[in-house]
Amino acid sequence: MFNAIPIEWVGYAASLFIVLSLTMTSIIKLRIINSIGCLLFIIYGLNLNAYPVVISNALIVMINIYNLYMLSKGKKQ
Repeated sequence: MFNAIPIEWVGYAASLFIVLSLTMTSIIKLRIINSIGCLLFIIYGLNLNAYPVVISNALIVMINIYNLYMLSKGKKQ
């Protein structure tokens, strides 16, 4: 693990953000931190040509953005 190439550290950071997001009690913080993790996974997936990782995380980011938008408008989910 300590001899990991730099892109692996991006993957570890992405995993950390995803796990950290699930500890949030605020849905807004959860969605923001989760989106950061997903963006890191997109970078990770693109570097490894792991397109299922890229696609699924891109969709999750879009869902998070939509839900943050709805929350900002005061509409309940």
